[in-house]
Amino acid sequence: VVIISLTISAILFFFVVPLTILFFVYLTNIFLLIYQRSGEVKADPLSEVWDAARKTIASFWDIYARIWHGYELHGVGNLPEGPGILVYYHGAIPVDYLYFLSRLFLWKKRLCLSVADHFVFRLPGLKLLLEVAGVMPGTREECLIALKNGHLVSISPGGVREALFSDESYQLVWGNRKGFAQVALDAKVPIIPMYTQNVREGYRMFKERRLFRQLYESTRLPFTPPYGGLPVKFRTYIGEPIPYDPNITTEELVEKVCKGNFLLSFQTKTAVQALISKHQTIPGSIWKALLERFDKRHK
Repeated sequence: VVIISLTISAILFFFVVPLTILFFVYLTNIFLLIYQRSGEVKADPLSEVWDAARKTIASFWDIYARIWHGYELHGVGNLPEGPGILVYYHGAIPVDYLYFLSRLFLWKKRLCLSVADHFVFRLPGLKLLLEVAGVMPGTREECLIALKNGHLVSISPGGVREALFSDESYQLVWGNRKGFAQVALDAKVPIIPMYTQNVREGYRMFKERRLFRQLYESTRLPFTPPYGGLPVKFRTYIGEPIPYDPNITTEELVEKVCKGNFLLSFQTKTAVQALISKHQTIPGSIWKALLERFDKRHK
């Protein structure tokens, strides 16, 4: 009985924070439903009518981010006043991205529309939250409309595959994805790289992935459960924008995005990988990430 109890306790310890985040996400959607029905709000979810609700939600997640991860956001000045495409590294759980969205809205009252994997829209009970937060499937047409309307649009080219199968080496899992570059060319907007320090130390995936990889490739559903949730330091860095160049082709733009720095034995990385090389200890260390909560030099 003691062994079983200890085993269950250990399992719960590793999964309690990810489950808590999921609980808070659904709680956020319930809040929006109450807000909608109590005020009989029927306006477009992206309209300013929803800004009061967005501010409340953003404040909640920002407080959570400050308390649990000592969250910091750097480089907001690199964001263009107009439209642009944010390209970021996808952690096991993109809670860092949620922190970014919240703080951006609180600081700038600006909504960044998010391209999400199709499985996200299959999750039950989150429809209103996804609409109010500006989460979209990310077809080329939808992205172009959002950019032409002056919005920032964010995308992680690695997506779920990067979330599941990258690790503490922080290698990008982009494959041949270059649709974001074509959209940037079509919309004539800059690309802005973004990365959150220690995101893999906060939340990780299990090492044995062959079965989970086969399941994902055949179903496109993430069967691998994330674990962790330790209160490591999170810092999101927004890099300098790669400006629109009317003379560059899609392939050249992707190559330009993919030019980064060398670190240890790594090959040429993307602009996102350059941020990782500059700000991340590789391989990642949970203990160092925890100790960074007490490091005041970055302030």
